[in-house]
Amino acid sequence: MQLTAAVSFLTILQEESVSIHTYAHAFLQVILLHLEHRDAGVSNAWLETLLSVIEVLPKETLRHEILNPLVSKAQLSQTVQSRLVSCKILGKLTNKFDAHAIKREILPLVKSLCQDVEYEVRSCMCRQLENIAQGIGTELTKSVVLPELIELSRDESSSVRLAAFETLVNLLDVFDADDRSQTILPLVKSFCEKSFKADESILISLSFHLGKLCHGLYGIFTPDQHLRFLEFYKKLCTLGLQQENGHNENQIPPQILEQEKKYISVRKNCAYNFPAMIVFVDPKNFHMELYSTFFCLCHDPEVPVRYTIAICFYEVSKLLNSGVYLIHKELITLLQDESLEVLDALIDHLPEILELMSTGGESSVQENKLSSLPDLIPALTAAEQRAAASLKWRTHEKLLQKYACLPHIISSDQIYYRFLQRMFTIMMTNNVLPVQKAASRTLCVFLRYNRKQEQRHEVIQKLIEQLGQGKSYWNRLRFLDTCEFIIEIFSKSFFCKYFFLPAIELTHDPVANVRMKLCCLLPKVKSTLKIPADKHLLQQLEMCVRKLLCQEKDKDVLAIVKRTVLELDRMEMSMDAFQKKFYEKDLLDQEKEREELLLMEMEQLEKEKQQNDGRPMSDKTFEKKRRDTKTPTTLPKNIPISVPGPSGTSTPSTSKEVKKSKLIRSQSFNNQAFHAKYGNLDKCPSKSSTAGYTPSVSGLGKTSVISLTDDSFRTRNASSTPTSFSPSPSLPSTSRTGSSVDPKSSGSKDTQPRKATLKSRKSNP
Repeated sequence: MQLTAAVSFLTILQEESVSIHTYAHAFLQVILLHLEHRDAGVSNAWLETLLSVIEVLPKETLRHEILNPLVSKAQLSQTVQSRLVSCKILGKLTNKFDAHAIKREILPLVKSLCQDVEYEVRSCMCRQLENIAQGIGTELTKSVVLPELIELSRDESSSVRLAAFETLVNLLDVFDADDRSQTILPLVKSFCEKSFKADESILISLSFHLGKLCHGLYGIFTPDQHLRFLEFYKKLCTLGLQQENGHNENQIPPQILEQEKKYISVRKNCAYNFPAMIVFVDPKNFHMELYSTFFCLCHDPEVPVRYTIAICFYEVSKLLNSGVYLIHKELITLLQDESLEVLDALIDHLPEILELMSTGGESSVQENKLSSLPDLIPALTAAEQRAAASLKWRTHEKLLQKYACLPHIISSDQIYYRFLQRMFTIMMTNNVLPVQKAASRTLCVFLRYNRKQEQRHEVIQKLIEQLGQGKSYWNRLRFLDTCEFIIEIFSKSFFCKYFFLPAIELTHDPVANVRMKLCCLLPKVKSTLKIPADKHLLQQLEMCVRKLLCQEKDKDVLAIVKRTVLELDRMEMSMDAFQKKFYEKDLLDQEKEREELLLMEMEQLEKEKQQNDGRPMSDKTFEKKRRDTKTPTTLPKNIPISVPGPSGTSTPSTSKEVKKSKLIRSQSFNNQAFHAKYGNLDKCPSKSSTAGYTPSVSGLGKTSVISLTDDSFRTRNASSTPTSFSPSPSLPSTSRTGSSVDPKSSGSKDTQPRKATLKSRKSNP
């Protein structure tokens, strides 16, 4: 009841249920009354409430209700518990009064409690000196607080000495260089020398604060002192390892086991401070001074130590910068660690680490990225298999999400042969939905940056046949998830060309859950259409929705269909020409489409080079091409942006004209193409502005056209697509047609074979 009351009083304060004046009048005395409750847990709960109340009470109330009674509560005649409570209240009150009032009314009580006969009180008051120093300013801190800390650092009790040491470390920024070199440095030096002879708990605290200590005293060390502190740190990093002799834990005395646990904590704290020690020795001296220590921490026999160094690995990589190649082997070691906790800690920043690894090293050219990491791919695949074999599916999911960075680290062929098929297997066989979705999204990223038309078509065909037309309804649901990722990551034209019809075919699926999920996806599907080029696809969509409205028997699906129809009706149609209010979204889509065309253009150029020289284009050349084609992500809105290629519907008829067209497109790409990094894919809008839905066959909906330029904005012209990107006959292509084609003739001509396809696939759900 007491604990609940304390929490309730605190909640009333935090939610401002009553005014501060009313709160002080009604609740403050009750809180003060229970501060000395005989149960320590109850007393601490009320104390926490009081400390929060002090933050908002006016000065006069604090002075009369809390500070004045505190003078008697802090006397030696009071209980130890009362004096401990007084210490914590004094530490809080210093932030509420000016320096003059603190010096006159609070500091005498502080000095008295620092000289208390009980070591618990001296230790508690010592830990409050940091708060008091912040309230009284630098001058009073040097004249009042520092002498008290020096005296407490020589106390007979180890807990008091430890409190004084930690407070000194936290106050290093307050003192000037003279105080640090003449007063604090000798104290710290003496404390470190005596630490090995004292209790191991002092070593734990010392190892935890060593990084902050070396940073605060940096610049006042002599070369000999600098070397001595570095050697002290190295000794702590291996503390307890020399004593291992392979005995069974059951044969080791309990006190030795307890000591080893403390040694593990010391080494863990050393791993935590490792980035600070790199700064201490200068990254240029890492290999000579700290590499062997880093190697020991990465190979430490205890998981908590390796876990901590894995967390710090990214910081270490950033500090080493061009010297990051020195820790390549340690990255592989941690990726192959037997503990999944270590792997989980490492992969939080795996994309950034791999980016540094691929661009850093002795030289920054990217052609060295694979030769410098020969064991990376086996380590990554082994890590994924270990995560998949465990019950820790969240680690597996996170790892698959981080694999989306691989297109910028390793070659497209390596991804295709070593990772892409594995993503398919996970999507088809894994039983954990978040893992399947992570694999699906990463597969879409791999497909986005794949450089070979044949491989792209094979992946698309597998997605459609094994997922979209799979026998298991679970696979068909995953196909719809994949469609959602395709819409997010790829351009609108890509989705319409390959996935639009296979997706809406699922309106005939025999399983209600599949139809229900498709209905929820239909607004995003429709957002990929542009009028008038995609009028025939819009008609297909309307026909499917109309059939669902008329023929659906499942009441839950029918309810979602009706809700979806209303949502579709409210949507505005996106046009071939840019619209002012959708400018940014249309520009983003054009960026995606340009990079897709660039990938195909590079493939075509590579094939021509192979025919001429017999040598494939190197990764370096391709990456340089992609970098050269970058443009700023924000462009002036009055500058017309057009997709390169002829504006007419005719295609070059001779080989000379073909080469000329390719050259024009290549030059245009060099000037205008965009490159979207994998990290920006998460920022892609999930919904685009689209056409309104009406149940009519023509169904153009609300079409408000604001043309900023001429027909050069029409990016879906059939003739602007290179012949190398034309789909194979086995793929359900739904290429956009030019706006000059008659809608009726294009619809009747294109929809006949698609209807046949629908019927054939409908018979085999």
